[in-house]
Amino acid sequence: MDITQERTEAQDLPYNVFAKACPSRGTLEHVTGRWGGLALGALHEGSLRFNELRRRVDGVSEKMLSQTLHALERDGLVHREAQPTNPPRVDYELTPLGHEVAQRLLDLIHFVEGRMDEVLAARERYDETRGAR
Repeated sequence: MDITQERTEAQDLPYNVFAKACPSRGTLEHVTGRWGGLALGALHEGSLRFNELRRRVDGVSEKMLSQTLHALERDGLVHREAQPTNPPRVDYELTPLGHEVAQRLLDLIHFVEGRMDEVLAARERYDETRGAR
């Protein structure tokens, strides 16, 4: 499919992420934000408890992970399973929609990881010409 055909098909959709009031914009932010993308990628590997997920997504605070998971759950990408045990056990896993989104994110993540030598070289050239900031 060429880019013109993709644009035509995108124009036929009832949602347009480029429109300020479109609800898809919020979901895109949840998915592509630093913690949302990493949480989805980690959960693609399988169900995780909160602290397991927090350890997997190195650097995320408890508060940010909690907010991220709530947003992803609200968007229908993550399922939260609370079991009435003492202490309570809460597991998170991807929904079928979440799996599809996570796979696409992982494709992008792997692409970026595979091209980091080029990115780092570009950064170095940029810093040399403009001065490191």
